[in-house]
Amino acid sequence: MLLEVPEPYDFELSTARFRDFGSDRATVWHEGGLHRVVAGREVRIASAAGGVSVEPGSPEAAREVAHLLGLPFDLDAFRRWAGGDAELGRIVDALPGFRPTLSPDPFEALVIAITAQQISLHAAASIRANLVERFGVRHDRAWEFPTRERMRRVRPAELTVLGFSRSKADYVLELAHSDLDLGALAEKSDNEVIEALTAVRGLGRWTADWFLARHLARPHAWPAGDLGVRKAVSTFYAAGRLVSIEEVRGMGERFAPFQNLSAQFLLMGARMAG
Repeated sequence: MLLEVPEPYDFELSTARFRDFGSDRATVWHEGGLHRVVAGREVRIASAAGGVSVEPGSPEAAREVAHLLGLPFDLDAFRRWAGGDAELGRIVDALPGFRPTLSPDPFEALVIAITAQQISLHAAASIRANLVERFGVRHDRAWEFPTRERMRRVRPAELTVLGFSRSKADYVLELAHSDLDLGALAEKSDNEVIEALTAVRGLGRWTADWFLARHLARPHAWPAGDLGVRKAVSTFYAAGRLVSIEEVRGMGERFAPFQNLSAQFLLMGARMAG
């Protein structure tokens, strides 16, 4: 099945994070393609003329892969707008085929955020791989990410032996047991999503901002508290001086109405420059 992706599109560049930071076993890069379990079946996603091939194809696979590959983003409008900012415009011009990816599942997206709190993305992916291998369902190349229902039967000690700190183990399990309706978050405003998520212990503003950015694809999501975003803003807009969270948050209006895509391109621009 061919899933069309608007040009220009560079599949390998856009999916680099799944190679550069290590695999968590739920999304696996293998021989030029991504493997992921969708609706109980493993699918392979690979570059193809006009977009990507998804095999085996199905409506469920098309919907999830479209979200994973960032099709909700309006990159044409963003690129036109970014040309008005000298620094961001140069980054966007240097990354013509880049389309940021998204996390398709809300529970998975939040567990990803919890594991990445205050540690490197490499370490977070390694710990998450332990979780997925232990509590997920293996197919061929990829594992199905553990469901919320499965995680409700897990005890904290079963996570700490996998590399989780005791606090992060508690956060994952409290999320699994919480009354939070994850599916309903898509119908809420940005502020309502932040309020709902931060009411759960262990889910702070940083986690809520990234959930808005990398799961819901909200255009105004601006993860000002993220160290990577701070460093990128410092590199491109403050001559290398590490700016504060408050300064970065205050700069959000500069990137309106495309704060989310601006953050994603600044992060990729900083990675390419480094």
